[in-house]
Amino acid sequence: MSQPHTDSHQNHDAHGSLKSYIIGFALSIILTIIPLVVVMNHMLNRTGTLILILLMAILQFGVQLLFFMHVKEGENAKWNIMALIFGLVILITIVAGSIWIMTYNQVAH
Repeated sequence: MSQPHTDSHQNHDAHGSLKSYIIGFALSIILTIIPLVVVMNHMLNRTGTLILILLMAILQFGVQLLFFMHVKEGENAKWNIMALIFGLVILITIVAGSIWIMTYNQVAH
């Protein structure tokens, strides 16, 4: 006799609903179109455009995590978010430290 099909995704409550997927998709489209329109129409100067693109990218990252990767859902949601924040702190520290070293290392020469 064969055993019933067991799947690691037995709990369907941990997955998003169609409504949450549509909201996430719509937000993703909007957060992509905003910088596109600003760049194509030269609505901001270079610095403003770069800041807007960076801000939209960060918001897009959050939308992807919340609506599609379900970071806030499940048994270990708190630990998943803490691990993500820790990883981001490490990433920002490495990138900012590298930029700082490259910028001020020129003084030594």
